[in-house]
Amino acid sequence: MEVPAVNQEAIILAHWLLTTWGYMEPWLPPSYAWGNFTILAVGVWAVTQRDCVDAILMFLIGLLLIILTDIVHISLYYPSCLSDTVRFSSGMAIFSLLLKPLSCFFAYQMYREHRGESAFSLGVLGVAQDPSAYQSIDHADLPHPFPDASSKMAPPAPTEMLSFVGSPACVTSSRPVPFTCCIWE
Repeated sequence: MEVPAVNQEAIILAHWLLTTWGYMEPWLPPSYAWGNFTILAVGVWAVTQRDCVDAILMFLIGLLLIILTDIVHISLYYPSCLSDTVRFSSGMAIFSLLLKPLSCFFAYQMYREHRGESAFSLGVLGVAQDPSAYQSIDHADLPHPFPDASSKMAPPAPTEMLSFVGSPACVTSSRPVPFTCCIWE
C-alpha cells in the first residue's frame, strides 16, 4: 500500500483556516491561538527550508504536543450555551483537533523522506520502505573514498629489512623488525 504524498503547504493552510475559524468566537483562551499559530509558523519554516530535517521534526513534535494542549483547552473551556457562531467555532476547533493526527502521519512521512529510514517504523501500516532502493538523481555517482580491498598491496613480511634511502630523518634498523617508525619532516 503506497501512502499518498500530501503537500505540506496544504496541511498548513488547512490548519491555519481551521484554527482561525476555531478562534473566531473567543470561547477558548489565548493560549489556544498562540500554541496553534506558533506550530503553524514552524510549519512555514519547514516549507521554506525543505532540506532541513530539523524543521520537519520540530513541526512533527509540535503537532504531537499541540494535540494534547487542544484536548485540554477544548475539554476545559467548552461552552455550555451555544450560539450559532460559538457552535461553528467549536466545531472547527474540534475538526482541527481530529485532523491533526492525520497531519502528524503525513509530517512523519515527510520526515522519513528527508532523513531516510529511522528507528521508529510504522511497518504495520505498510509505510516501511527499503532505503537502499532510493537513488538520487541530483548527484552523479561519487568515487569511493577508500580504494578497493582487492587492489590493496599486501603488507611487507615482518622479516624484510626496511630502510629509507635519502631521508635522513627516518629511523632504520639493520635487523628484522616487525614495524619501523618513520618521521617525515
